[in-house]
Amino acid sequence: MNSRPPYPDDLEAKEDPYNVRQASRIYFLPNLMTAGNLFCGFVAVIHCIQARLAETLPTGEYLNQSSSAHYTLAVWFIFGAAAFDTLDGRLARMGGRESLFGAEFDSLADVISFGIAPALMVFFLILSPTQGYEIFRSIGWFLGFIYLLCAAVRLARFNVITNPLLHGKKKETNKDFVGLPVPAAAATVASLVLFLLHLSSMDKSLRLWALALPPLMLLIAILMVSTVRYPSGKNLDLQTKARLQFLVGFVVLIGLVVLFKEYAMVCACLGYIFYGLFRQWRRPGRPRAPANIV
Repeated sequence: MNSRPPYPDDLEAKEDPYNVRQASRIYFLPNLMTAGNLFCGFVAVIHCIQARLAETLPTGEYLNQSSSAHYTLAVWFIFGAAAFDTLDGRLARMGGRESLFGAEFDSLADVISFGIAPALMVFFLILSPTQGYEIFRSIGWFLGFIYLLCAAVRLARFNVITNPLLHGKKKETNKDFVGLPVPAAAATVASLVLFLLHLSSMDKSLRLWALALPPLMLLIAILMVSTVRYPSGKNLDLQTKARLQFLVGFVVLIGLVVLFKEYAMVCACLGYIFYGLFRQWRRPGRPRAPANIV
């Protein structure tokens, strides 16, 4: 049986992302991780709805769990979705198994996990301390929609800007995110939910936070569609070198998150958000290299 090496045209067709077979190719492991992301987002949405049902029932429970327990589970499923989202991209890049299908599937999963689920948390829980103020009773649902709209717009922008048609064979060298990443925005919402539930469990008033929460939700939404740059972890791999002080500090940070997760996680997320704003403010006039809008 004779075999021949592929002609240059054959190789070019295989490397062309717009080749029908290449564009629609489904690679098992990366897309399995994306399916895990979608599953976690779907379950998080279910727990948000069940938490709301528990609040309306006389017993204060639904399926033998309180609303706080349902919200807490929704939070952990959102964090689980973020872990799957990180894995699918890394597996695709490490194995050279990126395709247009995978990119579209990932964005659709992100709309559920990091768009709809956090938006329900914004509407059902985060803005609930503001219900004593008449204006927030009227616009609370709209604030949740603004968050969802900005998340969807950011994902659509990512699909357009990173489309191979715009870049050809050029490789991006700057790995900064442009705009707050959608998983980071969802993680901030989830960490705020944990924080509010913790305060509620200690019988502390949430009204002190009422006036700060709507502006913070608007800021998170606007940052998703902004051009503020945020550091990315895409350059981190098994060969990444680090100084001893950084390694020790990172281990200490992980320990604090484990021991004081309700405070540490919200501080870490807000710190990331305001670090990007501070860095943008410090470099207003410097020329910037092109960055990946991810």
